[in-house]
Amino acid sequence: MNPRLSVAVLALLLACVAGEAAAAKGPDARETPAAARVNGVPIPMARFDEALRQALSQGKADTPELRAAIRNQLVAREVFRQEAVKRGWQNDPQVLEARDSAMIQRYLKDAVRPEPVAEAAVRARYESIVAGLGEREFRFRLIAVADETQAKQLLASLKAGQADFADLARRHSLLPSRDKGGEMDWISFKTPAEEGHTQGLPLPLANAVAALPAGALPAEPISWQGRWYLIRMDEVRPTRIPAYDEVKAALRRALEAQALEKATAGLVARLIASAKIQ
Repeated sequence: MNPRLSVAVLALLLACVAGEAAAAKGPDARETPAAARVNGVPIPMARFDEALRQALSQGKADTPELRAAIRNQLVAREVFRQEAVKRGWQNDPQVLEARDSAMIQRYLKDAVRPEPVAEAAVRARYESIVAGLGEREFRFRLIAVADETQAKQLLASLKAGQADFADLARRHSLLPSRDKGGEMDWISFKTPAEEGHTQGLPLPLANAVAALPAGALPAEPISWQGRWYLIRMDEVRPTRIPAYDEVKAALRRALEAQALEKATAGLVARLIASAKIQ
């Protein structure tokens, strides 16, 4: 039975799998321009050119030493590929699965055609966000637990000065922010808070946040959808609205990601609709 292959070995085999086909072509393959030949198998010059292009795009200087290093790397990969083929790893299920995954990603890159994001859409998104901001913005920490009794015990220990909020968040919180000690990003919304206009913060939590001064804790845990929340307000300040030019690149990336997700979902739906699935 073949040993399990590491991710690095899988990537190496996939990157070099084209060389096996070249070896099968025999003497005619020698007519193709090659950067080098390893046991008679050519390394296509196009592969060398692409590796050089990537190196230059990273700011490296085009020197004889760089070209020699790239050639040596390609030769080493081809040697490894040939040795892997001798052991039959080209038929290993992990290699085949990784190859299929790479092929699917290549297909999606070619087939998915998201709608271009117009400058007007970026501007509209910016204006929509700005319109939802309030006069103040808040930075706070958050803990969520599934048990009311536990929430009350944690709050009592915090009020008594017997525990650190960040430490309790890391040990007990059910939220992703636990890894950062419960720290949340700056948030701003109009007050009094209204459902659907709290920048994604649940309304009970938004009301509690808006009522807390810096350094304060809530009087009781806040209940929402089967969980109990503790808040510690770290800082409150007047809302700073960034200029459009400061954030337009980030907004464009977000909108492009949404367009890509939408286009991908549409492609999947069309392919499944036309497929015979039993």
